[in-house]
Amino acid sequence: MYETHGTVVGTVITSPVTRSNAAGDEFLSFRMASTVRRRDHATGEWRDGSTLYLTVTCRRRLMAGVVASITKGDPVLVTGELRTTEYTTRDGIARSDLELSATAIGPDLARCTVVLERAPRTTDGGVGNPATEEVATRSLVA
Repeated sequence: MYETHGTVVGTVITSPVTRSNAAGDEFLSFRMASTVRRRDHATGEWRDGSTLYLTVTCRRRLMAGVVASITKGDPVLVTGELRTTEYTTRDGIARSDLELSATAIGPDLARCTVVLERAPRTTDGGVGNPATEEVATRSLVA
């Protein structure tokens, strides 16, 4: 009821990794960074501002698309539910991390071009399940 949804534009900074939680559910995660860029009106130059780091997680059908399409260094847009996770390190230090549970992930077309491959249609007019189909060749040009 009080979920916080948002979209973050940034760059993938770690390779996506498939993991499982204590209940045995699989999910995919990676870290991304989003750096504010502002134009200095006096000099006309662009300057980097602060950087937001967050962990992106995705499940089910979205996992298959990310595995086939996204790698470290790619410019992305990620939409989903934002939350803070709290944990304790091995050294006993309390920490928190910003996590984005993704509902959609795509390339940032302002910073790259892509070749889109559509999933084949099924006989009932729906889209086939990408998790059971062959993975297409990745084509991302920065």
